[in-house]
Amino acid sequence: MLNFKRLAFFLCLLACCQTASSQLGFSHEIGVIAGPVQFRADFGARYSEPTNFGNSGFGYGIIHYINFSYRADCNCYTTDTYFNDHFKLRNEISWNKTNLEHIGKWVDPSRNTIEANQLRAHTGVAKNLDIGTQLEYFPLSIRSFQSFGYRLAPFVSLGVHYTSFNPEVSTNYANPDPTAFGDVNDPSNFYSAWAPGSVDATGGSTWSVVSSVGVRYKVGKLSDLMLDLRWQYYFNDWIDGLNHNWENNDRYNDWLVWLNVGYIYYLD
Repeated sequence: MLNFKRLAFFLCLLACCQTASSQLGFSHEIGVIAGPVQFRADFGARYSEPTNFGNSGFGYGIIHYINFSYRADCNCYTTDTYFNDHFKLRNEISWNKTNLEHIGKWVDPSRNTIEANQLRAHTGVAKNLDIGTQLEYFPLSIRSFQSFGYRLAPFVSLGVHYTSFNPEVSTNYANPDPTAFGDVNDPSNFYSAWAPGSVDATGGSTWSVVSSVGVRYKVGKLSDLMLDLRWQYYFNDWIDGLNHNWENNDRYNDWLVWLNVGYIYYLD
């Protein structure tokens, strides 16, 4: 279940930030984003492209920008500083979901071992609600872009997101013990080489670092299209409900790559 208290708190905080920035004269933009997600989890073989493309999902969100280059209170440009003309603050609420399964050589049809059958039977779902902020840097002038000096405006960004995760775990492994068949709480239904407790679908929350590279395309005086490629690294390895607990072979937390397209509208 999504944590609506945290969501309500963030919305209130966003409203306060918008009110404060409006009093300072900054303008605002709002938009929507959506696109495919590659979730790099503990399912499948690491660095395996069939795994990466097979464990793909979808995400969408709402974004809000504080534009430092333009003043809403006077419909004029702000003081011409490098920061005002090259940076924007991006706030975001987004959600992504990915169905997960074990893909690769360890579950090749030629393998008929108990371990291979356990892996094939094990599936999961990663579901994440993100709330956070990024600082976007535009190498070219934001003022010139807004005045149609050029149509394309590339950017890079870096920020921090708070993530509420709620994974799902399932298995249909034909355990010889009929009382344990399909029981996600029975370790014998999962890959035996993992340490005890490696599978846990308990939801939780964590922080993540977000970085992206993208470009805006100006389609009108008050609207842009955006293409954004994101990398997001979680400070937790339970986002997918699986943590191998292998000291030497599983050194990374979960992370994802998200290619999204968006539409942005200038409010004032």
